[in-house]
Amino acid sequence: MISALLPRLLPRGYRPVLADRRFARLLTALAVSDLGDGMSTVAVAWLAVHLAPPGAAGPLVGAALVAYVLPGAVGGVLLGRVMRPLAPDRLIRADAALRAVLLGCVPLAQVLGLLHPAVLVALLACSSVLHAWGSGARYAMVARLLPPEHRLAANALLSTSTWVSTIAGPALAGLLAGCAGPAWIIGLDAATFGLLAVRAGRPGPGPAAPQAPEPAGGGTGAGLRVLRARPELLGLIGVTWLFNLCWGPVEVALPLYVAQDLRAGSDLLGLYWAVFGVGAVAGSLTAGALRRLPLWPVVLGVLAGHGAAMLAFGPQAPAVASLLGFALGGVVYGPYSALVANLFQERTPGRWLTTVLALRGTVLLTAAPAGAALGGALAPVLGPRQILVGTGLAMIAVAGAAALLRALTRAAPAAAPLPTIE
Repeated sequence: MISALLPRLLPRGYRPVLADRRFARLLTALAVSDLGDGMSTVAVAWLAVHLAPPGAAGPLVGAALVAYVLPGAVGGVLLGRVMRPLAPDRLIRADAALRAVLLGCVPLAQVLGLLHPAVLVALLACSSVLHAWGSGARYAMVARLLPPEHRLAANALLSTSTWVSTIAGPALAGLLAGCAGPAWIIGLDAATFGLLAVRAGRPGPGPAAPQAPEPAGGGTGAGLRVLRARPELLGLIGVTWLFNLCWGPVEVALPLYVAQDLRAGSDLLGLYWAVFGVGAVAGSLTAGALRRLPLWPVVLGVLAGHGAAMLAFGPQAPAVASLLGFALGGVVYGPYSALVANLFQERTPGRWLTTVLALRGTVLLTAAPAGAALGGALAPVLGPRQILVGTGLAMIAVAGAAALLRALTRAAPAAAPLPTIE
């Protein structure tokens, strides 16, 4: 039903993509799973706040958010020989099944009286081991199912699904947390991953686009050689890593800001994520127009613009000002993921795409958890409002430094080109 309604609501450029029944069915399953993850954005942090001993809320929120992401980087490196030969749909299914089982243990542990901080962190950590492979496989599936001229629109729809989930998911979690409790919301997220695990195995009728299989050997080093032969992709990974590092403290500081500075509940925290998602949805649908602009000015503009939006959390700023600033940050960031994913699909040989995207995901997965851990450590010292403003200033500084480095690099004599790995 959703896949039949969407083509009528979206601009014409997206309609040929949704006319592909295989992609439309997969997008529907991913959208449901994204909604569950959107609810967990609030539920994991709020559950950690309630489970934390007195005075330890900041560190436990940081630990929980790190556990929900960082082990994916470890799995991206250590499980390469097992996961690399698998088709993208099988990678999505494996990641979803693991999350469904282990996240489902969170409400079970609560019922049994076993849900302590260490148990929560352990379950979150184990559930995320395959995240780098499952996340990268989404965009590899786009390249497998659709011709090149439709991939940017498909990437934008995947990004839009994620951002829509940040509107509906946190708002829904904020409403449900009071009556059902955050542990049960995480259990509902587990059910959405269970649905994805079933649906990812059958994305719809029709043959997939022919594509050479991923190489069984070569490991992470081979993926790095592919990236070294394409410095633009390597540079994008570096800039995105720094951006995510700056973003990490926001995920810790925002719930503390709502609970401590504003003395409000989970409904307001859900509203912050919802307005961010509204802005990001609007921004993500502009990806097609922004593609005509030079890539690096757009990338650095996103970084600096997002940082400027975070300054709305400044001293004495009312909640409405910070809500508007957070929404603006979503608008600025919205098209970023689709544009970057499209460039990786264009510049990476098809048989290496899953490996390179998983390697990119592995590297990026370390950034936000490192930032979240830093935010958790600094929260008792600086306070959440100062951390939120500081992240904005850091993003602006990174954008300026990257622009200067790029100007100096372009002015330097060109180095000999690296060999292309095909």
